[in-house]
Amino acid sequence: MAIGVLALLGFQLVDSAFIARLGTTPLAAQSFTFPLSFLIIGIQVGLGIAIAALISRALGAGQEARARRLGSLVLLAGTGTIALLALLLWGVQEPVFRRLGADAATLALIRAYWAPQLLAAWLGAALYFGYSLFRAHGDTWLPGKMMVVTSLVNLGLDPLLIFGVGDWEGLGLPGAAWATAIAFSCGLLVLGRRLRETDWLSWQGLGREARTSARPFAGIAGPAMVSQLMPPLAAMLAISVVATLGEASVAAWGLASRLETLSLMVVLAMTMSLPPWLGRCYGAGDWDQVHRLMRLALRVVVVWQLGLGLVMAAAAPWVALALSGNVEVRDDLALLIRFLLPSYAALGVCMLVVSAGNALGWPLRAMLMSGARLFLFYLPCLGIGAWLGGLAGLAAGAAVGNLLAGLAAWQVLRRILASPRRQPSTVGS
Repeated sequence: MAIGVLALLGFQLVDSAFIARLGTTPLAAQSFTFPLSFLIIGIQVGLGIAIAALISRALGAGQEARARRLGSLVLLAGTGTIALLALLLWGVQEPVFRRLGADAATLALIRAYWAPQLLAAWLGAALYFGYSLFRAHGDTWLPGKMMVVTSLVNLGLDPLLIFGVGDWEGLGLPGAAWATAIAFSCGLLVLGRRLRETDWLSWQGLGREARTSARPFAGIAGPAMVSQLMPPLAAMLAISVVATLGEASVAAWGLASRLETLSLMVVLAMTMSLPPWLGRCYGAGDWDQVHRLMRLALRVVVVWQLGLGLVMAAAAPWVALALSGNVEVRDDLALLIRFLLPSYAALGVCMLVVSAGNALGWPLRAMLMSGARLFLFYLPCLGIGAWLGGLAGLAAGAAVGNLLAGLAAWQVLRRILASPRRQPSTVGS
């Protein structure tokens, strides 16, 4: 799964590196779209958490028939929800991007890019829901393999569609979105064929199951989606602050955001693969195994992220040189890498705690922890840092915010695991 996440996040970073070759303005245009793209990802991840949690709990409790009905329901509801959100974001694009600080030239580039990007986001969400179904049934191999395959397809199409071939000049910035859309379409074809070979879906009794499971699904998905929607909101506020520092800073912040997700590949893989196992332990009432899994996961996250962060900070000038040809963007990116990458060890702890809280029946605590990370620690520290010292102060403030959030999450997890052991409810059959 970690290899799949690495491939998926790697092609997103390479996307931005290709776009950086088009110039600072196209890269800044793509960077302005990140908060709204993260909004879609936030909702799909929140729904995916609920999918994995409910199905894995049903399987852990021996309720195979209910697990099949849930699989069908969440695939239908999830793809429909993301389609409606994509249409909404298309309609409000101009006022939102103006509010974020995009100028007229940048807005023109965004308009051409945003439609294929929304299509790619919807296809990616449908693919993600399919991955969630496989993970809930304990199969992390196929999702990981398909992430690698779709990433390779995207990487092959990127230079062709962005820069063209022969006499054809390519599509420029929109070419990156079309490459992603085609790659995700290929993944959906393969995933759909594999799903037809399984016995994981059922179309009988969906109405009754929807009425029975609506409340427990909303109880997990609601707080989980709120938790996942907070980062896009924070990203919008952050990009509006960065926009005051100039176009080069916006472009560097966009590249740093891509690098952040890539550097967190192990954490993201764990947040996708660990909840189904925790859900099964929760369904079976095996809390000793929950403790063992969480201790191991936290050790891996802290050691890996801290080591990677320190190496990346030391190599910051060369990493920035590889990702951008603009000197000003390069210098800003190197500065962001030095401050931010080591702090992701603490951020990883927080992300793992939020994910585990959703799987273990504490979605409200997970939501509050996610909100505290962003609005009590990250954004206030980022704002204070920007006020004190421009981009360097902003980066230092963001790092301090990540550190405080990680320490707070560790304390919350200790309380969760020390609380009385609850037995899960067994809704449905």
